[in-house]
Amino acid sequence: MITHLLFDHDGVLVDTEQWYFEATREALARLGVVMTFDDYKQHLVDGASSWTGAESQGATPDDIDGARSWRDDRYQHYLQTCDIDIDGVAEVLSELAQTYQMAVVTTSKRRDFELIHRDRALLDDMEFVLCREDYVEAKPAAQPYEAALKRFDIRRNQAIVIEDSRRGLAAAEAAGIATVKVHNEFVAFQRAASDYAIPSLSELPDLLRGISRSEGR
Repeated sequence: MITHLLFDHDGVLVDTEQWYFEATREALARLGVVMTFDDYKQHLVDGASSWTGAESQGATPDDIDGARSWRDDRYQHYLQTCDIDIDGVAEVLSELAQTYQMAVVTTSKRRDFELIHRDRALLDDMEFVLCREDYVEAKPAAQPYEAALKRFDIRRNQAIVIEDSRRGLAAAEAAGIATVKVHNEFVAFQRAASDYAIPSLSELPDLLRGISRSEGR
């Protein structure tokens, strides 16, 4: 019986991924490296570093550290100045909180996460949040979702993971947890497998009601 919902963050609760790409692209350009969206997509699939091209063109570790720091600051600029809200998310979370316990499991750095939610109330119904600093191995490793199960003190079959990317879905699968894939145009090219798929988060309550009926809940 599903009693707990584990949400990915970027691309599921807020629309941030395009801005992380843009900040990375701009940072690499400062090192003389051109990164196309196709390049970035491939990095998302194979897990390769976006900075490999800079290294091959002679950028030093200090050059890359400086560019990465600039990227991080630029990303925070976008988080504060661009529209990253996804319509209906707050209402969906408020509805689901009446039935389920919920948490966020994200690879976002805590400083970015806290900036995003400084003036938002999306976390009001969450029991806890796990950011990148809260575990050693990032997605697609199982550790982030295993940590969430341990924190809730529940079994795998009591939870379902809501994700949008191949790496996130692979992490949930590695942890043995059922998955719902929410369509996100930015990562749709990955065509990742999942137990269930919905076109938007607004469809999640109906999907979960159907699952509950099938479980005889």
